[in-house]
Amino acid sequence: MSGGLFHLSAIDYFIIIAYFAFALIVGFMLRKHTKTGKDFFLSGRSLPTWITGIAFMSANLGATEIIGMSAGGAEYGMIQAHFYWIGAIPAMIFMGLYMMPFYYASKARSVPEYLKLRFNEATRGVNAVAFAAMTLLVSGISLYSMGLLFKTLLGWSLTGSILLSAAIVLVYVVLGGLTSSIFNEVTQFFLICLGILPVTIIGLYHLGGWSGLVAQIPHGFEHTWGSLGSSDNSLGASWIGVVLGLGFVTSFAYWTTDFLVVQRAFAAKSQRAAQVTPIYASFIKMFIPAITIVIGLIALAVFPHIGHGDTSYNLALPMLLAKYYPVGMVGIGVTALMASFMSGMAGNISAFTTVWTYDIYQAYFKKDASDRHYVWMGRVATVAGVIVAIAASYLAAGFPSIMDYMQTLFSFFNAPIFGVFLLGMFWKRMTPWGGFWGLVSGIAFAFIFYFLIPIDFATPNAGNFWRSWWVWVVTTVVGVGVSLITKPKPVEELKGIVLGVGKYRSYKGFSWYKRPGVLGILSLVVFVILNIIFW
Repeated sequence: MSGGLFHLSAIDYFIIIAYFAFALIVGFMLRKHTKTGKDFFLSGRSLPTWITGIAFMSANLGATEIIGMSAGGAEYGMIQAHFYWIGAIPAMIFMGLYMMPFYYASKARSVPEYLKLRFNEATRGVNAVAFAAMTLLVSGISLYSMGLLFKTLLGWSLTGSILLSAAIVLVYVVLGGLTSSIFNEVTQFFLICLGILPVTIIGLYHLGGWSGLVAQIPHGFEHTWGSLGSSDNSLGASWIGVVLGLGFVTSFAYWTTDFLVVQRAFAAKSQRAAQVTPIYASFIKMFIPAITIVIGLIALAVFPHIGHGDTSYNLALPMLLAKYYPVGMVGIGVTALMASFMSGMAGNISAFTTVWTYDIYQAYFKKDASDRHYVWMGRVATVAGVIVAIAASYLAAGFPSIMDYMQTLFSFFNAPIFGVFLLGMFWKRMTPWGGFWGLVSGIAFAFIFYFLIPIDFATPNAGNFWRSWWVWVVTTVVGVGVSLITKPKPVEELKGIVLGVGKYRSYKGFSWYKRPGVLGILSLVVFVILNIIFW
């Protein structure tokens, strides 16, 4: 275990081992509370809002993002904050206010199951298979990224890092199901705050605060919107592409329909708790650039030659950890990265397990088994999913940019499903076959656009933004067109799952801090203020 960027002391190794032990203990402790399918797959729908809110945000805070976005901060500047602000906040607020009431009222156990209730079995099947494949590929990316990182930082074996992390995740998810994943996601959040936020604080202190940092980075790197008047910027897209492709389609598609994050809100103890879950998460999400993008800017100021020669932008955070942290703190920083990788993978595996068990296995192979049998199948699926993710981790090695690869996957699968959801939840005339053919045509067009239409975009980001937009347009046009010539579902079958069919719950008697609408407005105000400050 030598030859890496870090040389860990006995104290550092003790901290890492203690975290592994904690993750396993959580799994063993939760096993006795995980007896039914509702317990294993949905945490019994009993978790408090502060836990589901942190988990909702943390499910998207894997170390792939922490490393990738800190690298993006060093390479591109604050313009990367669009992925956290316009690329997340409006969608999270919309999810809580307008989509979660229909999800929760439907009592669906998964996003594909909601599609069955709203449309038909065929639509559920397409989404379930696509989502299952995507989650396993993303899990493989996380494993490969983690193995590569720790090989670079610590000199550990790539295969050894992958197998160790996969084994830990396997044990605690098999034992505790979704609850175990969520509790580890909450732990990961506090570990990241403890292990990575001090880098930002120490770095800004040494550079003389924000103004001192700005003086030592390229001109314009401190702004988000200033260079978006044209596509001549690091994103390769103008404000129109950012707003339509990222701010509307890509962000809404991920934060409102991706079961990895939606599952966390499903675990909330009430409809109101489920609604405020993504809104609570939005307040945290807005300040995540402080531990990602700002760290990249600090690395650029401290190491001006980063990104040149053998010094990759991906080493922005690790190099600062090595520079600023003493013995013990290095162990906490490394453990925070390790926890975020494992937590991100566990989130994908738990979401895959639910969709496989309920939307594929129960739907097409064994419809009338006992609840106990489905919990058993969920555990078997967890083992199988981890094995496939290990294999997929080696496939990820063939792609030059992991972050671009992940965004491409999302544009293939999430953009079409968002088009179908938007029509299905807010237009009761949308028919079952309109939903099916809209979804299929959107996925097909995404592949055609990527592989067969030779458009040379300025950057991969610009390609993903515009591809997402046009995939959504095709999905919507086909969905509307087919719905106009096919028969809709009877109105009584849509009660509670479509706008205008059934009552919309009011929270007028609640205190302001418990009302989703008030919290959503407050979040939007903070979002606008941050965009103005960093314009």
